[in-house]
Amino acid sequence: MTTRVSDRRIFALAIPALGSLAAEPLYLLVDTAVVGHLGKESLAGLAVGAALLGNAIWLMNFLAYGTTSRASRLFGAGRRQEAVERGVQATWLGAIVGVLLLIVLQVFADPLTGLIAGDHPETQAAALGWLRIALFGVPFVTIVLAGCGWLRGVQDLRKPLVYLIASNIVSAALAPLLVYGFDLGLNGSAYANVVGQIFAAALFLQALLREQVSLRPYREGLIEQLGAARDLGIRTIALESTFLSATAVASRLGPEQVAAHLIAIQLWYFLALTLDAFAIAAQALIGELLGADDIAAARATARRLCQLGAMVGAVFGAIILAGWRIIPRLFTNDDDVVDATGAAWIWFGGMQPFAGVVFAIDGILVGAGDTAFMRNFTLVAVLGGYLPCMLGTIFLGWGLTGLWVGITLFILIRFGLGGARTWRGAWAIGGATT
Repeated sequence: MTTRVSDRRIFALAIPALGSLAAEPLYLLVDTAVVGHLGKESLAGLAVGAALLGNAIWLMNFLAYGTTSRASRLFGAGRRQEAVERGVQATWLGAIVGVLLLIVLQVFADPLTGLIAGDHPETQAAALGWLRIALFGVPFVTIVLAGCGWLRGVQDLRKPLVYLIASNIVSAALAPLLVYGFDLGLNGSAYANVVGQIFAAALFLQALLREQVSLRPYREGLIEQLGAARDLGIRTIALESTFLSATAVASRLGPEQVAAHLIAIQLWYFLALTLDAFAIAAQALIGELLGADDIAAARATARRLCQLGAMVGAVFGAIILAGWRIIPRLFTNDDDVVDATGAAWIWFGGMQPFAGVVFAIDGILVGAGDTAFMRNFTLVAVLGGYLPCMLGTIFLGWGLTGLWVGITLFILIRFGLGGARTWRGAWAIGGATT
């Protein structure tokens, strides 16, 4: 049997990755609790502003994933210093992109908040005030993403976990002080966000400085990073468009249907955190093994990662299906909403084993640098699986069932195409560079 990476090592990377991924949602819960006592308009403003900012930052994930892919290969080849130097270039790119994003979003903040807030001027005003302040943290967030990328690449997942928890503690401590102590209201929440993001960026920059590598930016390194931005950025847009449009369409089906959809989709996001932790472990491990030219071990480890993803997904699916009348009642006492969840629930639960494999495949292909194929099969899944069902829901009245069949097909097509790619091993090309 080909030697593969042990389960113990996989979980040693996946568990800290899960902690890092969970840090931001947990802080958002604290922030929401603080702002919630200001009244419904402030809470609605936070929801709109945070949604706009969160989706913009999600597009910047290429700074983490693309950097992990390149750094892990060099790390596997025994060239740790060069792996860290990839982090330097990613950090420069993150700072540049972050400043550009700050400028663009400041220019378009008014129409964007108006688009999301709709006919609620009080909500738009609250969201706009929060967003204009919170945007100044964007360049620091992009630096943090780059820092997560290179540290994962050299398989140091403890530092990102510690840094993100520490920065969120700073933000969480400041939020009530600024909101209530200094009577800044909702804007105090935005200031607390920015301070926490500056603190996190300082910790990641300090880790980079300790490596004693050249901090000089160079053109080739920045261009190399932009290559990952193209493929991973298009993939992220495809993912975002799928889930955002599903929520937009569900909101037009009636209050019970949109409430049922939101329960299912928020649980989907929550479970995705765990599955994405396996994807991050896969990025680091597959990149390292390919960098060491251990093709057989990389393929064997990829198969095991898919097995683990399927097993975790199967456990999630079983719990969801078994609790189809219990779990929704944790979120609502409305019998009509609970009944409406039935249209989504069987699809939501049934797709979980396949989703577990899909997350693992995404991590494998990112680690291998096979991002162009991943981009392409994601687009095929959107256009060939989700989009026809979304249109059927809009024009043929397929309802919430149509939307969730579309989301399920989106997962199944990615499972089929990505699974075939992973099994055949065309991605498994050794060497220190992708």
